Amino acid sequence: MLQVEAYKKLSIPQCPLIKQGKVRDIYQLDNALLMVATDRISAFDFILPTPIHTKGIILTQISLFWFDFFNSAIPNHIIEHDFNAFPEFLQPYKSTLEGRSIIIKKAEVFPIECVVRGYLAGSGYNDYIKTGSVCTIKLPTGLAKGSQLPEPIFTPATKADEGHDENISFEEAAHIIGTENANKLKNMSIEIYSRAREYALTKGIIIADTKFEFGVYNGEIILIDEVLTPDSSRFWPANHYHIGKEQPSYDKQFVRDYLESINWNKKPPVPELPVDIVSKTIDKYKEAYHQLTNKNLI
Repeated sequence: MLQVEAYKKLSIPQCPLIKQGKVRDIYQLDNALLMVATDRISAFDFILPTPIHTKGIILTQISLFWFDFFNSAIPNHIIEHDFNAFPEFLQPYKSTLEGRSIIIKKAEVFPIECVVRGYLAGSGYNDYIKTGSVCTIKLPTGLAKGSQLPEPIFTPATKADEGHDENISFEEAAHIIGTENANKLKNMSIEIYSRAREYALTKGIIIADTKFEFGVYNGEIILIDEVLTPDSSRFWPANHYHIGKEQPSYDKQFVRDYLESINWNKKPPVPELPVDIVSKTIDKYKEAYHQLTNKNLI
């Protein structure tokens, strides 16, 4: 599967492009959508000019694993992921789309990111150092970078197709989507994260934090977008976990670290990634998939 050609934006008369995100492109079908995970990678709010070849396939397959894992607990947006069952007019694009695309339901999307944190890292750690809290949630004193939190916390954020998602309080989320919906999404997010974290730990991976997206379809809340991938989560190798320092990871932190090492000022022009960084990043994504599923993408 990994030998398919690198994804490029398509022009399909029967399937117009209606949305282009940082990684995913959404195409309109008659009564559904075609979601395609590209090989784009973003860092520091910029889409980098260098694609990570096959990244979109790996992300899609990791998401499909988790959608199946949680299928009995919460419905999701998947209609079809087997390319051979896709509409006939898409079959000529098999080499481009297979493995990285799914046909999904047209849900009414909640306009918040449902972030769950189980460990102190990233913007949560920065917030804690300044205020002793994360998104207004008071935490015990004396926690260090990478510390496991007493229990997972729900720290929603606003959505941003461009730029950076902004952390908000639960009260702000409730104002945006209503208190009842906010409570439902909070409880669902923490439950999914907790189950995934428990499973991943048996595979040698710590899921430090993650974000979910939800929508409403036929009056029912469903899980949408991507789920528990290295792009939407911090994956740490459990055997290298040490409190008080930056953790090695399976996610795109590796790319961020490289960009920091060359002292890029985080302004255009955005630098290209060298071949070895691209190769090592692909290896990390593949390793995450293998660790979680005990399978290899061929």
